[in-house]
Amino acid sequence: MVNRSGSGAGAAKHPVRTAAQVVGAVFVLVGVLGFIPGITSNYDTMMFAGHDSEAKLLGLFQVSVLHNLVHLGFGVAGLALSRSVSGARMYLIAGGAIYLVLWLYGLVIDLKSGANFVPLNGADNWLHLFLGLGMIALGVALTRGSASRR
Repeated sequence: MVNRSGSGAGAAKHPVRTAAQVVGAVFVLVGVLGFIPGITSNYDTMMFAGHDSEAKLLGLFQVSVLHNLVHLGFGVAGLALSRSVSGARMYLIAGGAIYLVLWLYGLVIDLKSGANFVPLNGADNWLHLFLGLGMIALGVALTRGSASRR
């Protein structure tokens, strides 16, 4: 009997599961790195949330405690959902859609207002666009024509 879930002993690992695992692991890593002074510049200005946090991961991406926690949670979700083909596909496509919505949100809000509670900056906005498109592309391309979407 063929194990179509892509999980379990002896099952060949489906590429979409590997992609979701890698994306999830990168988000966990980014979440952790956001809490490390030196990797995050202006660490002493980090706030729990809000646009007043001047901390920047790699000196480029504006972060806060909330932003880092979101990255950690999103990464853990990816690792958990990568256990099945359908979960991995859903993580990549739905997660990509969330990032496209976040990109749009970052474009329409005033980045200096209370609406920027995560916080976001221009570099974050561009990254969210590429993450959204990339994650959706991975989820679709790696399961196209696949009988193991279940």
